[in-house]
Amino acid sequence: MTARTLVLGLGNILLRDEGIGVWVAESLGREFRFPLEVAMLEGGTLGLDLLPRLDGVERLLLVDAVKLGREPGDIVRLEGDAVPVALDVKISPHQVGVQDLLAAARLMDREPPLVVLWGMEPERLDPGTGFSPRVAEALPQLRDGVLEELRLWGVPGEPLADAAPQPVWWEAPGVGRPR
Repeated sequence: MTARTLVLGLGNILLRDEGIGVWVAESLGREFRFPLEVAMLEGGTLGLDLLPRLDGVERLLLVDAVKLGREPGDIVRLEGDAVPVALDVKISPHQVGVQDLLAAARLMDREPPLVVLWGMEPERLDPGTGFSPRVAEALPQLRDGVLEELRLWGVPGEPLADAAPQPVWWEAPGVGRPR
């Protein structure tokens, strides 16, 4: 069965706060069970290479770091044409790929009817791992926003009692298992 709903976590985990989208996708995939028509994908920085994954997708939920001039850790939800506009300010080379991905999907008639971006304002984008304290503190709220969006779409996540612990490389102050 093709996933009709795709949660696509984007970002570069080697540029600190830029990895938030990948953290959310990994966390959701590890800690929750979703209906079969939902797929979680850690898209990282793949850009156009993700185009085949959009086949049959009706709802695309992107999660990424976005520079919108807000305070670090601020969360934003955008939909439709506002999504590529938010990605106009490039904070990482992969965002060029995301805009290209959305444009190519439109040209090839593969664009999902619903595209939503859950983003967070980053603080640190320098090389390294781990999140800045303000972003780390807000990550569970971002994950919960994505979970609520999926619930409203009729594809709720069921918490796994036996979820694996978060990978050691994700350890950051304030980031841990769901509360």
